[in-house]
Amino acid sequence: MENARHSKGGIFKRFILNNKFVLFLMVLLLIGINILIFREVSFIFTPIKVLFKAVLLPIMMATVLYYLLNPIVNYLERLKVKRVYSILLLYIIIIGLLSIIVVSVIPFLREQIMSLVRSFPAYAADVEALIKQIVGSQFVNEAQNTLNINVPDLANTISNHVSKIVNNTWMGIGIFVGVVKDFILALIIMPFILFYLLKDGKSLPKYILTFLPVTFRNQSFTVMKEINSSISLYIRGQIIVSFCIGILMFIGFLIIGLEYASLLALIAAFTSVVPYLGPAIAITPALIIAIVTSPIMLLKLIVVWTVVQLIEGKFISPQIMGRNLHIHPITIIFVILTAGNLFGVIGIILAVPGYAVLKVIATHLFDWFKTKSELYKE
Repeated sequence: MENARHSKGGIFKRFILNNKFVLFLMVLLLIGINILIFREVSFIFTPIKVLFKAVLLPIMMATVLYYLLNPIVNYLERLKVKRVYSILLLYIIIIGLLSIIVVSVIPFLREQIMSLVRSFPAYAADVEALIKQIVGSQFVNEAQNTLNINVPDLANTISNHVSKIVNNTWMGIGIFVGVVKDFILALIIMPFILFYLLKDGKSLPKYILTFLPVTFRNQSFTVMKEINSSISLYIRGQIIVSFCIGILMFIGFLIIGLEYASLLALIAAFTSVVPYLGPAIAITPALIIAIVTSPIMLLKLIVVWTVVQLIEGKFISPQIMGRNLHIHPITIIFVILTAGNLFGVIGIILAVPGYAVLKVIATHLFDWFKTKSELYKE
């Protein structure tokens, strides 16, 4: 009887616990059951979703500024300046810089923005007329006869797409105006969150570790250190890269004499926060203006854009960002597209750092699983 029981236990261990495929299916089953349970009781998490949505933007802004300002606060603290005084000094300097920007830069940018908004419908109409003119040219007619293409239908399709893009642009502006209130509220709340992050940020990991079992604390602390390193590297590096791209674009646009050079360079700097997709978004308004101006201006813009992208890809990003994130470019593109479809603009912005964080967690979980199980022993 006892031997039979041991025999059954040995069979269970050999064919279930030590079988990688069966164990993998069991893990998938448990994950599926958990997802099903959370889906059925999702209404319980509605207040948490509302709270998360309300505090997400100020926390994001405070986190970015924390990783930028924390090294300065740490340096001043090493110089025997109290941490609170260092933070207050930084706040005074930031308020002074913002005052200078508001007084000198904002009015100039506002003029350019209003001028571009007023001119955008005319630019779109000129592009549409140019497309129709090209479609009616002799070269296109010969191509139509050779390739048997219905050019009028193609022209109408292109015209409809241009009109749709213009309408979507105006809808986007309306949505942007609608979220101004949330942004202002986030700006009011953000300095308070940032102050406490800078003041007590060092003790936050130790406080979190107190909620974990003692046996997991050392490994968890290592994971938190790696996550902190990945996020700080990405935020600081990406902001420096974006600033460099904005400066290079501004210089290039001034050299070729493109209208709205400062505004277009600012758009390029902000959109370059999103890897790979950002430059494609930023070039659109510059292309429209260049096409309407002249074919030579379009050629000059393409040369400037290509040179800046080569400088950024070959020199700036490798020097500043390095290869510390260890994320393949194709993976970054897939992650950005997926996060954008799931979570919109916020997902696009948070895609790469979020993936880096999940990668660190998944790597350590897998290492822990390999250590605890006997599945990977040779």
